[in-house]
Amino acid sequence: MKVSFIGLGVMGYPMAGHLQQNGHQVTVFNRTPARTEQWVSQYGGGSAASPRTAANGADIVFICVGNDDDVRSVVLGEEGALCQMEPGTTLVDHTTASADLALELYALCQEVEVGFVDAPVSGGQAGAEKGLLTVMCGGSPADFAKVETAIESYARCVRLLGDAGSGQLAKMVNQICIAGIVQGLAEAMTFSEQAGLDTSAVIEVIRQGAAQSWQMENRYQTMLQDQYNHGFAVDWMRKDLGLVQDRARQLGLSLPVTQLVDSYYAQVQAMGGGRWDTSSLFKRMQTKTGD
Repeated sequence: MKVSFIGLGVMGYPMAGHLQQNGHQVTVFNRTPARTEQWVSQYGGGSAASPRTAANGADIVFICVGNDDDVRSVVLGEEGALCQMEPGTTLVDHTTASADLALELYALCQEVEVGFVDAPVSGGQAGAEKGLLTVMCGGSPADFAKVETAIESYARCVRLLGDAGSGQLAKMVNQICIAGIVQGLAEAMTFSEQAGLDTSAVIEVIRQGAAQSWQMENRYQTMLQDQYNHGFAVDWMRKDLGLVQDRARQLGLSLPVTQLVDSYYAQVQAMGGGRWDTSSLFKRMQTKTGD
């Protein structure tokens, strides 16, 4: 198919690359032209000077940017992608954004007979590069059917979970789980260090049992090496947990663990770690232990 991909960050760049490598005709747009030029040099495909021109003639327009406002800036307005999309085409938003935005975009797409799927992803930069992302989708079965095969270019799991907005709500569930798991891992490793154990050896043992998690498998070694300049940034996690807490308030829910871990990430930001990986909760623990 002819597709466009808007947003070539650490996730979008390899995702668009997988689409091109899987035989789709990809046109890309990024706010930083140098990033676009780098992508075209590496993968081929085409480039566009605006979201509108990127969307011209595309069967599917993929979006992967930072937040709600970023999505609106590339979708709406005279230079936005939606004004160039033809009836019967589909807009797919991979941004982790609010469920309210998903409903807003769905309604706007309906007005011009364009399909819409909200499809946030999980798996991090490594998952994007390896084509092994998990993609949580919201939308109609008909719209999902049009885009499922293309999304499989960079996903090991892609599933429709309900109407528009369901993908974003599922991603909130994902982030709640991650927040608690990372803090638990940070506390466990701090306990191990303070107890005088060989933490690396301990993790090698317990990762074979019920304590195993993706975070343990992929982050414990870099945590022990005090390496955090990689992975999913604390700034982005705080944005996501803000979305979670906004929705929880709408639902009348109390999420005490999520609130607590979010406050810990605020402390990491105060340490200058806004761009550190979320596993830097361990560094925060070490700093507190040393006080």
